[in-house]
Amino acid sequence: MTKPTRTTAYTDGACLGNPGPGGWAWAIPGGRWASGHENPSTNQRMEIAAAAGAVSSIDGPLEIVSDSTYVVNCFRDRWWEGWIARGWLNKAKKPVANRDLWEPLITEVQRRGDVVFRWVKGHSNDPMNDLVDRLAVEAATNQHGSSGDSPPSLEELGPPDRPGAAPEPLVPAGHKLAIVGHRPPELGGYQANPVADGVRTKLAEIVAAKREVHDDLVVLTGLGLGAEQLGAVAAVEAGVPFYAVLPFPEPESVWPAAAQASYRKLLDAAEGQILLQNRKPASRVQAGAALSRRDAWLARNADEALAVWDGEDPAIAKQVKSFQDRLGEEDVWVVPPQS
Repeated sequence: MTKPTRTTAYTDGACLGNPGPGGWAWAIPGGRWASGHENPSTNQRMEIAAAAGAVSSIDGPLEIVSDSTYVVNCFRDRWWEGWIARGWLNKAKKPVANRDLWEPLITEVQRRGDVVFRWVKGHSNDPMNDLVDRLAVEAATNQHGSSGDSPPSLEELGPPDRPGAAPEPLVPAGHKLAIVGHRPPELGGYQANPVADGVRTKLAEIVAAKREVHDDLVVLTGLGLGAEQLGAVAAVEAGVPFYAVLPFPEPESVWPAAAQASYRKLLDAAEGQILLQNRKPASRVQAGAALSRRDAWLARNADEALAVWDGEDPAIAKQVKSFQDRLGEEDVWVVPPQS
């Protein structure tokens, strides 16, 4: 008797901020697809929802292809067995995050017994991974789910229709390294100091080493005060072009005059600018949302990430986790701030 053919479905989740408006999507190459949304949500919730949508909608042996290690490793490394054995507590004896999504998905995967999971690196020129990424972003942006019998092409998917949004920016060519991390208070202060100098030197060493492996290396940085600007200086020192990924126009306008001058000097040295929103925010809440969208864009489009992090700051912990979910832990590097 011939074994039934295994269907492959690609899944992805997106979130415009973390938390923020979320979207998910799954698609079968040349076949059915669907997307959905949740607000507020997180990147991790949307990755789980995408896999759950595929599992609940596709009959027969199924392979889920995801760029989320959070989803794939749960089943590949059987995290779920420990969760259930400990009464839905993780190894730290804390409640498992997103249990409301995990529990029904794990139950259904175990009931079926014919679902396998495979990881794919995000933004690695896999057409189906790119497609579900665009579908998930569209669902998150519009907060509207869709479905069909055959996936749309990337050309058919227009740029996100978000108030104040710039046209969907072109992603620079080359191997893209995003640099994020602490602001000046955690780097020795706003003036030149040994901690900031040490971080800049270390970043330059790493960027130069990566240039030896990837001759098309480019750095992505938001040019915020602290690690982001040190990353730009490190790129210049290493002879690597960098792009300024700006959440909105003139983010430096609220800084002191000296900081504004330094920012504009770096901006002039950038290979290019990527503006994600045409309209300046009218409040701190709007500014925070725009910065979250910038972080999400970096996570979607970088090939590797470098975070200046002391291992404790929760905001940077979220950034690191977001990069790890998209890229895999081996492509996310952490540099502690020390002189």
